[in-house]
Order: sequence, then structure tokens, then C-alpha cells
Amino acid sequence: MIKYEKVTGDLRLDGQVAIVVGGAGGIGEATARMYAHKGAKVVIVDCKDNCNDVAQAIAKDYGTAALGIRCDVTSQESVDAMMEQVVETFGEVNVLAAMPGFVDLYRATDIEISSIEKHLAINAVGVFRVCQAVANQMIKQGKGGKIVCVTSQADFIAINKHVGYTMSKAALVGMIKVCALEWAEYGINVNGVAPTVVNTYMGERAWQGKVKTDMIEKIPAHRFAETDEIAAAVLFLSCPESNMITGEDLVVDGGFTIY
Repeated sequence: MIKYEKVTGDLRLDGQVAIVVGGAGGIGEATARMYAHKGAKVVIVDCKDNCNDVAQAIAKDYGTAALGIRCDVTSQESVDAMMEQVVETFGEVNVLAAMPGFVDLYRATDIEISSIEKHLAINAVGVFRVCQAVANQMIKQGKGGKIVCVTSQADFIAINKHVGYTMSKAALVGMIKVCALEWAEYGINVNGVAPTVVNTYMGERAWQGKVKTDMIEKIPAHRFAETDEIAAAVLFLSCPESNMITGEDLVVDGGFTIY
């Protein structure tokens, strides 16, 4: 059962332990900083080598405990070791923000099957591997929890040269719905946040020149999103104020998909 808690509007996470997968930059780092600002202890998990640096910077900036762990979400051994270290350090896990990401741009006639498999391995199976590990820990704790996955507007609309990415993100939405259904009895909310193009390294890689200007013209807000705007949506779905929301995919796209 997902319990009712009086809604205060404070969006606080005081004392909560929050894992951010993909937290060493972009939307992930913005989310980790927002969590820390709201009182959470933060675990920066990423395949990059700067996890500890980001964690130390957040600890200094917000006066909270922070831990950095390098992890490969395509490896069960790596995810298991990450979880063991988190529980050993903080004793529990209350929030997971899962946003590892990979994109390789090819037309459907040209993309290699190996690229499709890599998209699925990171963006879908890898995310599930972490969600499963965290959910099992939350169930063991018996206090519920929040799981938020970053999906994409590409999970429900067609975007040129995004077939691998779209397949993986659509699979992720299906996963969110099933996990939300099965884990609600344990007090665990599972949701997604689906951004439009975001001003990150990955966004810049995919959208340049005329393709970029054409895309911006199609967005009613007439711009791409910033990382903190996506992090704010993730924060809401990570707080008690969103207890009655589960199995959803919150679109943050500046109006792009209202057409």
C-alpha cells in the first residue's frame, strides 16, 4: 500500500538516501544537487570516472553526505557491488533516480543490430537491473520508496534516426508500468519523466545546425529544456507530495507533443 501523507508542498527529502544513476553530469547531476538541496544524502552512480569528484562537490556545496560509485549498469556484478556499498555506507535506500543513457543516430535501414542491442542493454535492461536491485532493498526495509526513470518524448512519438533510442525508451515505459503495478503493495512508487531535447552533451550531439533550428521551431516554448527543469520534475515524483502518482510518464517537452 502507498500510504497517504499530509501534503505540505515543501518537497523535502530530509534524511532520505537517494541514488542517482547517471549522476556525474547533465540531468543526473542537476537531480542530485536538487536532492541534496532538499536534505537528502546522495549517491552518485555513473560509468564515468568523476563520480567521487561530483559527490565531493555536492557534499561541500550542500553540507550533506555524498558518495560516488563507478558502476556499469550492463553488469549484474557491478550493480550488486554498488548496492552493497550503498547499504554498507548509509544502511538503506529510499529514492532512486535512474537515467543512464546511450544514443546512436542512424536510419532504420542502416543501423546495425549491435547498436540496437546496446541501446536496449543500457537504456532498458540496465535501468531495470538497477530498479530491481533497489526495489528488493526497499521491500526488505519495509518502508516503501520512490523510483523515477528518465524516459524521453521519443518513447511515444517518432523522431528521425532515433529507432534504437525509441525502442529502448518505449521498453522502459512498459517496465515502469509493470513495476508500478507489482510494487505498489510494498509502498513503492515507480514513474518516468519524459523530456524533450535537453541542453546536455547528448542533446548537442543529436541536434546540431538546421536540424536543431527546425526542432526548436516545432516546440511551442521555442527552446530546448535545461537540466534543472527536468530535475525539478524528477524531484516532485521523488517526494511524498506525489504519493498518489505511480506508473506514469510525465512529459516535460515545452508543448512539443500537443500537436
